[in-house]
Amino acid sequence: MSAASTGLRPSGRTADQLRDLKLEPGFARHAEGSCLIRMGVTEVLCTASVEGRVPPFMRGKGEGWVTAEYGMLPRATHKRGEREAARGKQSGRTQEIQRLIGRSLRAVTDRAAMGEMTITLDCDVLTADGGTRCAAITGAWVALHLAFQHLMRNNIIARNPMVDQVAAVSCGIHNGVPVLDLDYAEDSAAHTDGNFVLTGRGGIVEIQATAEGAPFTDSELTGLISLARAGTDTLFAAQREAVGL
Repeated sequence: MSAASTGLRPSGRTADQLRDLKLEPGFARHAEGSCLIRMGVTEVLCTASVEGRVPPFMRGKGEGWVTAEYGMLPRATHKRGEREAARGKQSGRTQEIQRLIGRSLRAVTDRAAMGEMTITLDCDVLTADGGTRCAAITGAWVALHLAFQHLMRNNIIARNPMVDQVAAVSCGIHNGVPVLDLDYAEDSAAHTDGNFVLTGRGGIVEIQATAEGAPFTDSELTGLISLARAGTDTLFAAQREAVGL
């Protein structure tokens, strides 16, 4: 019996079902904050590193800076990928993703409460099976929150600058059905796919949605947003548990 005939997806999940989720806070021993996030087979290690200075364009403003770097290990995929460092430059995809991660975390951070410091979020993909940028954003929030907790314990900042949660999930239309949290098999064959970056209080940081075949409609987009909100509600709960809220 086929997945289509049973109403299930290639993975056996229902349309509104996330992949198995696991957050492991404090995974990296030396980082001020860290989290290993697993969504199905996809695994991303997120670390937060604190520096007591800001980039030149931020100096004298009394605010901190949150930025991100993203990369995939050579065997994160079925076939070995060349290290970008060996090529001497980052791909356009890498630059776009790390800017997205940085924007997403800055959107929920009161940078005035940080003082003049920089926190760099390194998001390294250990295993890729779709949704790596979404997993990176979700795990990076945990790493950043833990880094702020570390700074508070050491009396470097007076309060946690996180003003909200942020998480991300992919949604798309696969075999004519709107589905939540696409894995690689679905993402590579989806008629429409998108990444939804949402906040705990219901805000939208970013939506990246693209038709890979026939254009999608307003109502289909609304349906995908509803799926994304339900999915991120689960992610927010897991984040809170991971940081002890």
